[in-house]
Amino acid sequence: MPEESRILDVEALESAIQDRDAEAFRTSAEDLHYADLASVFQDLDNDQARGFFTQHISLDSFPNILAELPDALIEETLERFDQSAQREILGKLVDDDRTDILQDVSTEARKRYLAMLKPEQQETTRSLMRYEEDTAGGRMTTHAARIRLGATVKEALEVLREYKDSAESLARIYVVDEDGRLRGKIRLRELAFNSWDTLVEDIMDQADLFILASTDQEEAAQMFTKYDMTLLPVVDEYDHLLGVITHDDVLEIIEEESTEDIEKMSGIAGEQSEQTYLNTSVATHFKRRFPWLLVLALLAISSGYVMLRFEHMLSSIYLLALYLPMVVAAGGNTGGQAATMVIRAMSLGELEAGSTTKVITKELFLGIFLGATLGCCIALITLFVLPIFNPALPENIAISTFALAVSVALGAQITTSTLSGALLPLGARAIKLDPAVVAAPAITTLVDISGMVIYFTAAQAIL
Repeated sequence: MPEESRILDVEALESAIQDRDAEAFRTSAEDLHYADLASVFQDLDNDQARGFFTQHISLDSFPNILAELPDALIEETLERFDQSAQREILGKLVDDDRTDILQDVSTEARKRYLAMLKPEQQETTRSLMRYEEDTAGGRMTTHAARIRLGATVKEALEVLREYKDSAESLARIYVVDEDGRLRGKIRLRELAFNSWDTLVEDIMDQADLFILASTDQEEAAQMFTKYDMTLLPVVDEYDHLLGVITHDDVLEIIEEESTEDIEKMSGIAGEQSEQTYLNTSVATHFKRRFPWLLVLALLAISSGYVMLRFEHMLSSIYLLALYLPMVVAAGGNTGGQAATMVIRAMSLGELEAGSTTKVITKELFLGIFLGATLGCCIALITLFVLPIFNPALPENIAISTFALAVSVALGAQITTSTLSGALLPLGARAIKLDPAVVAAPAITTLVDISGMVIYFTAAQAIL
């Protein structure tokens, strides 16, 4: 199987590094994809092993490996090569990868590396570095095939010969006017199957899908997937074609955004690490996890305070303790479900700014329906199952009254938690916060507190 073969090749490469066998290393490296080579390199924890790796790897393949390395290793790795090798590696990098790499190194190193580039590479790299790394402009490559408006098919094909090695893709060719503004798009096959004297504008399609360079990368990924695009053209505010975003860029964007949302929903703070889980230090994990845990621990003290305030209720009707975890947990579960659904809809671009009322109405009715249904189920269980265990209840409280109190509290808790779970992400977006920040841990802690208040208040009112 291909996967088994790949694993064997990786093991052979690791063995060659351990044995300092240069010939075996080169043979194994030839059979591996650059992503696998990058993975092996970043897993090496011995400085001599990394030195052996960079010493015997081909400079033709190393630019691709460098682009796959985590930020923390890039400058350290480049410094293992002499200046001539550095110039060759940086020169062979694709412009968007080169830009990402130079944004991740120190200011001093960035100046040195830029000075090594050819003038046209310097100009392209500096122009791309104007855009933030998480914008469409920061993700694009300038290697887009483009032809001029007014050209014939023959003239267009002559121009495309210049792009055969440099263009990221010829699946879509963009038509620009004399000022470089995007005017249309055309496929290579349409050029191939039309007469040479046909004008490009007669067979091109309108370029109705493009994105502004300053737009967030997540919106670019949404457009790419929604419209099933091959390439996404990137323009400035005057519609000048700057470059394109390719499918591999979109896959990286989706992975980064998904990882970011998952980490924030789990209460993990700080910037996500590009290093693998095992290569990320314990200190880094600690710094990213501790702040939220401290905040949530302090918030959880409020739950204990609520129990102290209603201590007399628990003392007189101790059976309330049996249902307390269930009521609190139900609120956390339903609130988390609502938040997850709303955050997902936001990330997919399904919720516009004016849809807040519709979301509130939907989740309110859903919360009422869920709360009423679960409340009735628990009431029936309390009425018909609980008496089997001969529970201790005060003489003046009937089992039916107790069941009513529990079911009312559960229904109210689920309704309010569902509504809160939907409202918190919407509120976060309104004040320019990432909705994922207020998700699972925060919602769970807040509904724990509200659940206790609702539970004891309902019990006190009914019992």
